[in-house]
Amino acid sequence: MDFFWIFLMISALQPIVSRKLLEAARQRMIAKIERKRDSRVIVLIHRQETMSWLGFPLVRYIDINDAEEVIRAIQLTDPNVPVDLILHTPGGLVLASLQIARAIHHRPGKVTVFVPHYAMSGGTLIALAADEIVMCRHAVLGPVDPQLGNRPAASILRVLSRKQPADMDDETLILADVAEKAVDQVRQAVQELLSDKMPSERAAEVSRLLSEGTWTHDYPLTADKASEIGLPIRTDMPEEVIQLLQLYPQNRQGGSVEYIPAPYRQHPAEKG
Repeated sequence: MDFFWIFLMISALQPIVSRKLLEAARQRMIAKIERKRDSRVIVLIHRQETMSWLGFPLVRYIDINDAEEVIRAIQLTDPNVPVDLILHTPGGLVLASLQIARAIHHRPGKVTVFVPHYAMSGGTLIALAADEIVMCRHAVLGPVDPQLGNRPAASILRVLSRKQPADMDDETLILADVAEKAVDQVRQAVQELLSDKMPSERAAEVSRLLSEGTWTHDYPLTADKASEIGLPIRTDMPEEVIQLLQLYPQNRQGGSVEYIPAPYRQHPAEKG
C-alpha cells in the first residue's frame, strides 16, 4: 500500500513538475533571444486550436486579456529598446488586436514581429503595425476583413448591391449597415498602421485589398505574396524562435505527427 500511495503522489505531482520545467525552458529561451538581439521579447502564442472539453471545442484567440498583457509589457520597456513580438495565432477580437497594433505603431523604438507558422486575421492586424515582419518561408498571414458572426462583412455588402432594398427584410438591412461600418473602420485602421511604411496611395490600396473581401478570410498570404503587395517582409527566421515555438506544445493527448526530433544531414561520402 505504501508503494501505491507513493506512486499516486508522484503521478499527481508529475504534471505540475513538467509544467514548471517547461515554463523554465521557455524563460531561458526568451532570455537567450533577448541577449542575442538586445531586445525585449514578447510572446503571443495560441496553441489550443483543437482542444475540446466534454465535446465542446475550446478555441484560444486574441482577447482583451492578451491586449492588457502585451501593452503592459510594452509600457515596462524603455521607448528606445527594440521589441520582438513572436506571433502564432488564428486571430481574435478586432478591438484587442487594434489595441496591441496601435501600441506597437506608436513606439519610437523598432518593433519586429516574428511569424514562424501563422498569424491570421487579428494576428495580421498586429503584424502590420511592426517595422519589420520576419516569416518562415512557408509561414502565412491572412486578410483582415471583419466578420459578423460567421458571415464576412464584405459578402453581406455584396448581397446588398445585388438586391433591391424592398426585397430584403429589416434584419438584413441592419446587418448590411453594420457590415459597411465594420469594413470601413478596419480599412481606415489598416491604412493608419501602414501610413509610415509606404506612400499614402499604396497604403490605401493595400488596406483595401486586406479589408474588403478580396480573398476568403482564411486565404494564406505567404511571405512572397505579402512582400509582393508591399509589406516589409524578411524570411531570415532565427532558429531560436523556432525552438521557442516548440516549447508551446499543443495541449492534447497524443499527436498526429511524429518524427525523430534531430536535424538530418547527408553524409559527405553519400553526395553525388
